[in-house]
Amino acid sequence: MANLIAAPFTQSGVRAARILIIDDETNVLSVLESLLSEQYECKTATSAAEALEYLKEESYDLILSDIMMPGMSGLELLEEISRQSRDTVVVLISGNLNIQSAIEAMRRGAFDYVTKPFNISEVETAVQRALRHRLLIKANRQYEQHLEELVSLRTNELSTANVNLNLTLERLYINYRATLQSLAAALEARDVETRGHSDRVVAYCMRIGKQLGLTGREMIALEHGALLHDIGKIGVPDAILLKRGSLTDEEWYHMRRHVEYGSQILSGIDFLEGASRIVSQHHERFNGGGYPRGLGGDQICLGARIFAVSDAVDAITSDRPYRKSRPFEAAAEELLKCSGSHFDPLIVEIFTQIPMDSWREIRQFATEPGLIVQEGVTGKAVEYSLLKVNGDRLAGKWA
Repeated sequence: MANLIAAPFTQSGVRAARILIIDDETNVLSVLESLLSEQYECKTATSAAEALEYLKEESYDLILSDIMMPGMSGLELLEEISRQSRDTVVVLISGNLNIQSAIEAMRRGAFDYVTKPFNISEVETAVQRALRHRLLIKANRQYEQHLEELVSLRTNELSTANVNLNLTLERLYINYRATLQSLAAALEARDVETRGHSDRVVAYCMRIGKQLGLTGREMIALEHGALLHDIGKIGVPDAILLKRGSLTDEEWYHMRRHVEYGSQILSGIDFLEGASRIVSQHHERFNGGGYPRGLGGDQICLGARIFAVSDAVDAITSDRPYRKSRPFEAAAEELLKCSGSHFDPLIVEIFTQIPMDSWREIRQFATEPGLIVQEGVTGKAVEYSLLKVNGDRLAGKWA
């Protein structure tokens, strides 16, 4: 029958360690219980089976167990203890413990062992060392738990901060975009002949960019570049920009410098870096026959190649004082004729893959005030307000 001598608290008020003593020799149990019960809360068992029943009822800080017992041995019990109570430290007792047995005991999870006949001070030292080890294990586990809670707390804080940062960035982006709209509106005020051109070109660029699977950053750069492609015309004199007749060679020289002016205006603005490339290259041609640098093929940034197709489509499908608009089917034919020379064949192919009715619908959306095109460019639905800005007075074949 089990014997329990309780010493529930130490002098400092801390609960005394619980020790379960297991041995089939009652005289050994009596000695160990008498030795340890003054400092610890002790319980005894005469078999492994009895000890396992006690372990189901409550936990123990330390188990002192004989190895050789009838039925389940101390080593077999050790495996059960490891499965049921990870925090319990086990010290084994044996009258015949060789080095191989000691190694096996440690392998199965024993912290220490003492041999019979045991020395009282040796047992006390082993118990104290085992309990200190358990305190370290417990402290380490509490520290790990504290770290997990701290990580969880910091993760939640970072998540909240990230949400707030995203909201701030969205507001900042809206403000940036409003500034760009104001710049583009300044151009529209100077030249009303092609009113709505930039609205439509931006919409066409967004559709082609979506078909190509551009990233969010690329879509934003494409939109900004299409919007600001002629910002350099701020530097072109009204006498040239608004001239009704043909331009002289000298006037064309000044008109073409709008690309240079636009690039200078946007230089040094980090968030418009991608747009700046479109502005500086939007008059280059795929065969290298454009200006200002005579770039060709992949030397021209993808955004500028997309813009070139979108710009020509709107020129062909829009009314001019000197000619009527033509349908999108005619624009597609013209693009195919100039594919590989003026335009990137890939972008032309993308344009022709999209049904012409879709292009007519996009044009209608871009032309009617107050309508909004939505494109997913940052993982969310970002609203692309169709800007009411004036595009350039197209020169050349599609003017």
